Order: sequence, then C-alpha cells, then structure tokens
Amino acid sequence: MSKLILLRHGQSQWNLENRFTGWIDVPLSEQGIKEAKEAGAKLKDLKIDCAYTSVLQRAIETLNLVLRATGKNSIPITKNAALNERHYGELQGLNKEEMAKKFSKDQVQLWRRSYDVAPPGGESLKDTAARTLPYFRKAVLMDLRQGKNVLIAAHGNSLRSIVMEIEHLTPEQILKVEIPTGVPIVYEFDTNLKIVSKQIL
Repeated sequence: MSKLILLRHGQSQWNLENRFTGWIDVPLSEQGIKEAKEAGAKLKDLKIDCAYTSVLQRAIETLNLVLRATGKNSIPITKNAALNERHYGELQGLNKEEMAKKFSKDQVQLWRRSYDVAPPGGESLKDTAARTLPYFRKAVLMDLRQGKNVLIAAHGNSLRSIVMEIEHLTPEQILKVEIPTGVPIVYEFDTNLKIVSKQIL
C-alpha cells in the first residue's frame, strides 16, 4: 500500500490580491504561511518517504514549512517545472475582476475554467496536463509502485490534472473540481495502483 498526498500551496500574495499568477514567482501571504503550517500539523503522523514540488517559491515554501512542522526535513525533495501552475500568458499579474470588466465575465470564466481554451499567450488545463502528466507517470508513479508515500506540493491546475488522471475524470468532470489552498488530499493505493481511499484533511 502506498499513499499520495496532494497539497496546493498556501495562499500566495497574488491569491490575496485576486491576480492571475501563473508562472510569476510570488511568495506566500501571511495567511498562506499559516495554512502551510496547519497542513504540516495535519500530516505530522503520516509517513512520508519523498516529496516533489514545482520550481515556484510559493510551492517550495509551502513544502518546506510542512516538512519542518512534521519533522521530516531529511526526506528527498525533487523540484521540476513540469509541476508548475498553468501559464496564464498575457493575463499574468492582472486583476481578475478588472479583466472580467475588460473582456466580459463569461470570457474570463472560459479562460479560467474550460478544459481546452487557453488565455492569450497562455496554457489551457489540457496544455498543463500535457506537461504535468508525463512527469507524474515517469517519476511519481514509480515511487508509488515501490510502496513509497509521496507528497506533492504544487498548484491548483497542475494538481487538478493529476486528480483527473488518478480518478479517471472526464474533461467535463474536472471543471467542477476545486482544490483549496493548504488542504492536504490523501489517496491510498493498493499494489495495482487502484485507489482504496481518499481523505481530505
């Protein structure tokens, strides 16, 4: 039996300011730091063998705070841009409400929540999955097959693409999936990598 723990980073400064973040490397807010520490407290009694994170500081900082809180600072950590948030292109850094006024609420909602419509110069969820999932299959699934418990600290959309894969969701179903900041999701797998249980801590 192995476990996969998915953790979206704590609230970032731009989450707080309601801006499109994407690949812009912004830090955690005070609330985000608190969320990461609370996630660590929830994971304290869980065995974690290794961890993966994106190369963006909000995910790395979240992971570091979690591992400090759990006392698991010495486990192997792998950073890879394949786990980065989706790239929001020309929307990066811009306020979501202002963009809704400029382009219409429906258009911004389509960019944010459709499966295969990308914002100008950016990635759709489908594009994000196209880089996240090959890496997940190659690296993370190998650890899970070996019976390891794996923690991934990443982002809303890279994690949604992983959830879509392991839960066998359709493009329509994944649109309804929200992953809140700083909330660990723990999947337990059998030896055939079938999900035995799912817990939201």
